[in-house]
Amino acid sequence: MMGQMGRIISFLASSVDGYYEGPNQEFDWPVVDDEFNEFSVAHLDEFDTLMFGRVTYEGMAAFWPTAAAQEDDPRVAERMNRLPKIVVSHTLKDADWNNTRVLGGDIATELAALKAESGGDILILGSSNLTVSLMELGILDELRLMVMPVVLGAGRSLFRTAEERFPLRLTGSRTFTSGNVLLFYEPTTRA
Repeated sequence: MMGQMGRIISFLASSVDGYYEGPNQEFDWPVVDDEFNEFSVAHLDEFDTLMFGRVTYEGMAAFWPTAAAQEDDPRVAERMNRLPKIVVSHTLKDADWNNTRVLGGDIATELAALKAESGGDILILGSSNLTVSLMELGILDELRLMVMPVVLGAGRSLFRTAEERFPLRLTGSRTFTSGNVLLFYEPTTRA
């Protein structure tokens, strides 16, 4: 009997107007409260592996192993540091953050093999460019989009690197008392 294949799920945060960072690369706008923090801990517990693109990886690796992260959010920091991590990059050769490996070859083949061997789900955090790339390759299984109740007016569009349309099917949603809304999508067959 064949083992269960893992899934690749992307989690992205967005303003109501579709930006993941402000015009000066600021990320000070997400609505993070106790409810969001409880969600974050439970969400991380669903996954066996974390995955990042290079830019997101560098930001995460610079924060989560620090004393400030341990003090600010010890439960999330513990999970971020403990879980196995993958950074997808053609330029980064080594990863210093513990329990991290770099994938830089034929990403589609490497990730298909990883999904088959692990059986566990892989969570992409941030990394909109990586998410778009995996959608283009047809290997993203689910997109979880947290829409925050703020309009930025300008910034970097969440899917700005997409060169084609990607139809999605809404499979669920969750509202938070803060006004955050989590949307669950599955990619559908392209027209």
